[in-house]
Amino acid sequence: MEEIVLYALPVFLLLMALEWAWGRRTGHDNYGLADTLNSLSQGLLSQAVALVTPLIQTGLYAWVQPHLRLLPPTAWHTAWGWVLAVVIYDFSDYWLHRVSHESALFWAAHAVHHQSEHFNLSTALRQESFYSVMGAPFFVPMAVLGVPVEQFVVAGLVVLMYQFWIHTEHIGRLGWLDGVLSTPSNHRVHHAVNPGYLDKNYGAIFVVWDRLFGSFASETEPCVYGTVKPLASWNPLWAVAQFYVELWHRARATPRWRDKLRVVYKSPGWQPPGAALADVPAAVRLAQPRFDPVLPPAARRLAAALFLGIGGAVLLWMWRADELAYGANLLAAALLAASLWFVGRALRPAGEAQRAPWLTGLLGFGCAALLGAVGWFA
Repeated sequence: MEEIVLYALPVFLLLMALEWAWGRRTGHDNYGLADTLNSLSQGLLSQAVALVTPLIQTGLYAWVQPHLRLLPPTAWHTAWGWVLAVVIYDFSDYWLHRVSHESALFWAAHAVHHQSEHFNLSTALRQESFYSVMGAPFFVPMAVLGVPVEQFVVAGLVVLMYQFWIHTEHIGRLGWLDGVLSTPSNHRVHHAVNPGYLDKNYGAIFVVWDRLFGSFASETEPCVYGTVKPLASWNPLWAVAQFYVELWHRARATPRWRDKLRVVYKSPGWQPPGAALADVPAAVRLAQPRFDPVLPPAARRLAAALFLGIGGAVLLWMWRADELAYGANLLAAALLAASLWFVGRALRPAGEAQRAPWLTGLLGFGCAALLGAVGWFA
């Protein structure tokens, strides 16, 4: 799977560049350097987690499939079998996606994908690190039906790749397709914090699931993107941890033990009895300006150069990851996380104290170089 991602990455980057150029030409440039680097950083982190958690992501499926399958694998080795595998995967993903918005612990893993206050093709690559790990049980029914592991993996790739093109503001309504498929219009609604849009349009390929189960909404007003409580940071590690920390604070502020446990599985916006928690009114949230602090030109150049270095190191690592011992892959994942933290640190706003920016760059490039060495010497 990693090889397919590597081959697809240049295509994704080219399409992002074309979208940016088109936005500049039409006066609707919705890219920001810091936001784009932050989104791409989450994509790299998600790939790192995938490389070090294969037993959780596909191991459970691979064990269940031969032991509990109801149909033989040959039943799926037809053209219609492949199509049906994608449809069943999309249906399973709908429920995983819905639970990830309606249960706080799952939302903590999924929130990363929604934190960007921009909506463009780089947002599609802002993948969650723990979403697939926590979501593995939702695909067990496919294993019980006997869908072979390789078809399960391919179906997942098809569903994932499809979703790339729907993260754009440059494609409008598409007529009857908006009623059947997940389209840019439908997915803009999904990423918006407008009260009428919250927790709508979960379908990855088919929005018909939303119509069947009452979670569909049409795009009727301009979308405001992000999360109800904005991230307001370019630190990629804080982006992953933000809502987990929020859950911890909620549990500590909750008097009763039963409610402390309910904080974890109730909806992300649930207010425990007796806990005085701040609630942002919808009108206030919609009027909030987008987090876009002024960055010194030197900080932008340093962050971009550091990220390019990290990208090259990650390509080396991913290309050789299957040949490495598990401990070496864990080390590489840790080096990647550290490197990306330095990117976020380089993107400090102009008003903050710029303490030894050269040291940030030196340490960041050092981590990236070590990461590249892990892949090079594989």
